[in-house]
Amino acid sequence: MKLSIVIPVYNEQNTIKEVLEKIEAVKLQPDIEKEIIVVDDGSSDMTSEILKKFNDDKIYRIHNAVLNFGKGTATRIGIKYAKGDIILIQDADLEYDPNDYPALIAPIISNKAEIVYGSRFLGKTENMTKANLLANKILTFTANLLYRANISDEATCYKVFHKRALDDIELKCKRFEFCPEVTAKVRKKGYKIAEVPISYRARNTSEGKKIRWQDGFVAIWTLIKYRFVD
Repeated sequence: MKLSIVIPVYNEQNTIKEVLEKIEAVKLQPDIEKEIIVVDDGSSDMTSEILKKFNDDKIYRIHNAVLNFGKGTATRIGIKYAKGDIILIQDADLEYDPNDYPALIAPIISNKAEIVYGSRFLGKTENMTKANLLANKILTFTANLLYRANISDEATCYKVFHKRALDDIELKCKRFEFCPEVTAKVRKKGYKIAEVPISYRARNTSEGKKIRWQDGFVAIWTLIKYRFVD
């Protein structure tokens, strides 16, 4: 069985090397192969140069975009490249810990779930601002209200899918609306979402955090829109 780890990257020169090293170091059960797919979404800092050092390693497949198209587009490209039975979305910063991988993929390996979200609110969360906490709670409430998702963390980065679940939907996201779009569409297809606790350490804008308050409104609108259209 193969695990594809999809990493959209934009201007993460300070963290991408450590993230990749952490992923490489994660120990999975012997019959699970790791495939790491890095999508460089038009980085203008030293990210691309750092990634070139990993380019000869067979476990990395790196797609380079000339322009910055957005996290949603980069994620869709990564999913298209993925050959694994299980696909996991990983941010290129250090907010999320790859050591949570075994717990995240366990329900899929044991055939107890086809989709797993890593919940920050069931696990250990550090440094999240009150504004971001409120936004996350509103998004989760909206997803539960409109789609009966029965989850505690809709906007988590750690979303894990059996490949057939992603093959069953068509994604159109361009920026940060990947999370609400995929949540809406898998629930409309009838997939249940399992959750496991994860650890999370939030960073701030000075450390490179890119999502803004405006993206929260887009996320809510995305959840509402896909309740009525496909």
